[in-house]
Amino acid sequence: MAGTKRDRGGSSRRFLHGVDFSGSDAGGAAGIRVATRAAGPQGVVERIERIDRAGLRRRIVAGLETGDEHRWLIDAPFGVPLATLEACEIEATWEATVRWMASFDSPRDWRRGVRSMTRKEPRRTTDRNSWTPLASMNLRIFKQTWTAMVELLVPLAAAGVRVEPLAGPGDSNVVVAEGCPASLLKRAGDSARGYKGRTDGNRQRRAEILATARSDWGLRIAEEAASAAVAGPGGDDLDAVLLTLDPLVTVIPSEASIEGWVYS
Repeated sequence: MAGTKRDRGGSSRRFLHGVDFSGSDAGGAAGIRVATRAAGPQGVVERIERIDRAGLRRRIVAGLETGDEHRWLIDAPFGVPLATLEACEIEATWEATVRWMASFDSPRDWRRGVRSMTRKEPRRTTDRNSWTPLASMNLRIFKQTWTAMVELLVPLAAAGVRVEPLAGPGDSNVVVAEGCPASLLKRAGDSARGYKGRTDGNRQRRAEILATARSDWGLRIAEEAASAAVAGPGGDDLDAVLLTLDPLVTVIPSEASIEGWVYS
């Protein structure tokens, strides 16, 4: 991920934020979960907040006014596969991609436009590398893709936030990047199955994942936040917490500057 600027004193605090994003109507009405901890072994997730998309945008931009470093991992696709751009005759740049997407009035209109050109749902290079569960054009996730890119990332980059590795100033003290809790679990040798749902078994699975994150991955979390992460029936609270773990530092391929890259 990109480097950051420092404050005049030569030092700054560093915060890691995990976001379970929503592209649905509920995401516009406090349907998004945000967990935050200070970086380092003593950083603790104190609580899990609910916020809407406009509030999330304001919260991220507000970090630009501080001397602190902010890293946001957001569970939403940041790009579209090169194969889809080619099929739709769109220039292979991220800027052209978001201009094209914004020319549609809604995510559903965008998906209809894509499907009038191609019905294939290819996976991005990062999807194959990180074992993400769904392609960015999938029926279950296309709203998230369009909303994150058009309504969140474009205005953030324009405000001076670094959208890694796609847009915005490389020396910004605020960086947003794509994360995927399922990828994180798979990389760690755990299963991404069985923790989303309302059954006792689902709650037990969330408790097991959280226990592993604490014992093996060094996650520190307050008991109130831990209880919320286990109780949350969709696994959204737990997803936000997992994305506060340190992002991957990795060499990325050239395709990532157009398609995006998963840093978890």
